Amino acid sequence: MFNIVLFHPEIPQNTGNIARTCAVSGAKLHLIKPLGFSINEKKVKRAGLDYWDSVDIFTYDNFDDFLQKNPTGKIYLITSKGDRIYSKARLKPDDYFVFGSETSGLPVEIHERYPNTRLKIPMRDNKHARCLNLSNAVAVVLYEALRQTEFKNLI
Repeated sequence: MFNIVLFHPEIPQNTGNIARTCAVSGAKLHLIKPLGFSINEKKVKRAGLDYWDSVDIFTYDNFDDFLQKNPTGKIYLITSKGDRIYSKARLKPDDYFVFGSETSGLPVEIHERYPNTRLKIPMRDNKHARCLNLSNAVAVVLYEALRQTEFKNLI
């Protein structure tokens, strides 16, 4: 199925909510260190409720470690700097959706490495509302990908 990749996530509740979304959808969750919390932290566990045993979670020391261990599948960067709207991309199982940290997004080096697969979620132009909450953004993109694959294996 699909893969959600969190690059340096900082807020435990977001990661817990994302883990729950992955559990109910069958998506895999990939966490790239450093993390702003411990996976065993109470806030992460509480946000994920009792879904933790139902999600495949992988952790990596850095982005290169992630790439080395996941050599196949298309990588999409989900970013406000994206060139295309996420719903216009033809998404397929085994794709990876990479989301940056809550406060700093993805580093320039990663943007430069994947200039043609940067997708955005449309938002109004507002200097005070820069982006969606991370867990909401993951849900929006993941469920579009699932819709495109006709919610295969979901009821």
